[in-house]
Amino acid sequence: MEASEKPQLEIGDDPDGTVRALASRIVIEGLTVNDERAANLVRERALAGTPGSSTVTDAIVIGARVLDRESTGAEVDLVKNELRSQLGELESDLGQTLEGAATQLGEILSQQFGAERNDSVQAQIKETVGRLVTEQREALNRTLTAEDGSNPLVAFQERQSKLQLAAEERNRAEIERLRDQHGKESRVLQEHVARLTKEVARLLERDKADERVAAEVEKGTAKGRTFEEMAHALIEDIATAHSDAASHTGDITTESGAKKGDTVVEIGAGVGTSLATVVFEAKNKKLSKNDAWTELNACLRERDADYAVLVVAGEDKIPSGLDELTEYQGNKMIAVLDREDPDPLALRLIYRYARARVLAASSASLEVDAAGVRDAADEAGAALKRANRIRKSLTGVTNSADAAREELNAMLDDVEQCLGRIESLVAAAATEPSA
Repeated sequence: MEASEKPQLEIGDDPDGTVRALASRIVIEGLTVNDERAANLVRERALAGTPGSSTVTDAIVIGARVLDRESTGAEVDLVKNELRSQLGELESDLGQTLEGAATQLGEILSQQFGAERNDSVQAQIKETVGRLVTEQREALNRTLTAEDGSNPLVAFQERQSKLQLAAEERNRAEIERLRDQHGKESRVLQEHVARLTKEVARLLERDKADERVAAEVEKGTAKGRTFEEMAHALIEDIATAHSDAASHTGDITTESGAKKGDTVVEIGAGVGTSLATVVFEAKNKKLSKNDAWTELNACLRERDADYAVLVVAGEDKIPSGLDELTEYQGNKMIAVLDREDPDPLALRLIYRYARARVLAASSASLEVDAAGVRDAADEAGAALKRANRIRKSLTGVTNSADAAREELNAMLDDVEQCLGRIESLVAAAATEPSA
């Protein structure tokens, strides 16, 4: 009855043998399986005491259950997915452990999937994987919570503690070294600052002293007063030789309260009435061109003078853009008197030129040859300009210096002659009675 109620596999004419499925049984007749691995497995198990029929039966049963799935690959994917869902993040950290578990899993699967097991392969895999994962998790938890050397975290913590202590010790040593170095550098810096402070104080004191000296020079004391007095003494000698009167007015205030003009010369006042006034301003510093005109114009105005001469203490004190022995604006000239090696020649010529100019300007009040005076004054001025050009050309000249100096002296002699003619004409007019 049993054979007639269930579908039967007909006996075929397969030359390799006959296989029939009768109900829950399989009948194999004359079948030869050509597989080296299967043959080796049967032999090995037979040597171990397992009959060959049992091995073949287990192989057929297990193979039938595997083939019951769609493909072997599907079974592998199922195992992997189940492992991922059970292990989670442990998959990456427990790779080596899982390799051992996989070996164990293979042995268990071979034992569990015997002919006597009728439940599904999926259920058996899930149960086995779940149990193994639980065991591995508990083992890992015991290892990681142990307080002895079996716990790798203990060794790690000890190693980290040692490294941290060593790092702290190095940091303390480095901080101490930096503190000592900073202290040394700070002391050196303080000493350097102290030296700089003293040097700055010394320089400030010197600057203040220089300012005081410059103020004294400007006020006419110390070196400035010496140059002013020296210039006045020379001018006074020249004035006396021409019967003029020279007064040192550097400290005498005018009606406006100013002290412009260091020496005032009254032409002809040495023997009679003053005919004109020439003012001299001595400077031991260099003025700008504008300041020079401002200074001389103030001298002319406050001393009520007809002519003004700026006497400077060396060629380096000549205002920029101006020249010595050159008349400016019809009533101003610049004279150089070297304070280290005073030579009154230039000052004497300029004095006589200025004297002639003011006398020529006042010739209307005298019975004098006005045309002769003006001609001589113009000729003297032209000679002074030529002499000045030659004098400048001598600076830096090394060849033909003697010839140039002879020409300069000749020019100066011409100036002397012209000035002498002017003085003679003026003197003659002053001694002759009025008509």
